[in-house]
Amino acid sequence: MTDPQKLTADLVRCPSVTPEEGGALTLLDRVLGDAGFSCTRVDRGGVCNLFARWGGKGHARTFGFNGHTDVVPVGDEAAWTHPPFGAEEAEGWLYGRGATDMKSGVAAFAAAAIDLVQESPPDGAVVLTITGDEEGVSTDGTIALLDWMKDAGEQMSVCIVGEPTCPETIGDMIKIGRRGSMSAWFTVRGKQGHSAYLHKVLNPLPAVALLAHRLSAHVLDEGTDHFDPSTCAVTTIDTGNSATNVIPAETRMTVNLRFNDLHTGASLTEWLRAEADKVERETGVRIGMAVKISGEAFLTPPGALSDLVSRAVTAETGLVPDLSTTGGTSDARFVKSHCPVVEFGLVGHRMHQVDERVWIDDIHALKRIYGRILRDYFAAR
Repeated sequence: MTDPQKLTADLVRCPSVTPEEGGALTLLDRVLGDAGFSCTRVDRGGVCNLFARWGGKGHARTFGFNGHTDVVPVGDEAAWTHPPFGAEEAEGWLYGRGATDMKSGVAAFAAAAIDLVQESPPDGAVVLTITGDEEGVSTDGTIALLDWMKDAGEQMSVCIVGEPTCPETIGDMIKIGRRGSMSAWFTVRGKQGHSAYLHKVLNPLPAVALLAHRLSAHVLDEGTDHFDPSTCAVTTIDTGNSATNVIPAETRMTVNLRFNDLHTGASLTEWLRAEADKVERETGVRIGMAVKISGEAFLTPPGALSDLVSRAVTAETGLVPDLSTTGGTSDARFVKSHCPVVEFGLVGHRMHQVDERVWIDDIHALKRIYGRILRDYFAAR
């Protein structure tokens, strides 16, 4: 039996802060290769990624897992009770950066896959795609793996992304989709001058305030069957004017949108531009806009895959998981274009914190759930 606790600890000891590989993928390459997986490094743009397959290429029944070994920076190391890359254990917890997000998830699905192929080799294939670029810009991580798979003729039939998904207790939530995410940067330009001579200036601040109010007050929708209402949040307004008697030439504003499947990044970009144009006409300022779409909203409708995962969760934990689309973005937004995908993993509320830690019993429970999912998938006809 492959010990997911030990594998988690070994991975945590690898200082793989994005984009550093830190030895984590090298470790997994060796562990999976020793278990009979065919492993390929798929590095691109200075990012390290790993593709591992057991079983025949192109098999019609290929179960996939996706995850990442890169982690966010430690921050103030002096604030940590335990060394961030020490993988120390105390009172039932395993401490370390990435212990929750998501080296324990990678260890659990790798251990479950190894045990399956060694103890009861399935009629099919198992694929693991593991990236070092999930916490970064995500352009050369899972996307690079999927691009390589397409060129190599590799295909997953279904996939689980092992991100932390549970709010309170392992087994209480499965993610069947995610809201879309995008940001927009506005530069509002007026005319600088002395505040005593308003007839000679054009103040961009009232214009940006008007635009901020209209965007944040607008109701985009009321939500859908599987998604919360879409939101537009003003996250910063920056002018940098330290003088009290000077009207600034320009000011800048950033907004972040989280949106459901009633919208696309393109349709929301059009809406933002139209609102900016209205403010331009009404106030006389000029407004530039730049947009970055981090991911589109997507949904894997409840069905065979979510049922498979739900049954395994209930069998191992006694809980009936909620099917949710809450939270931020994940690499599932890329996998969804390749095959049906859901997310299931550990409790996530300690990720990215000082003294990040994972309950050790949960690592073993997650491996059991993944193992049951694999056995049930390949047993079905």
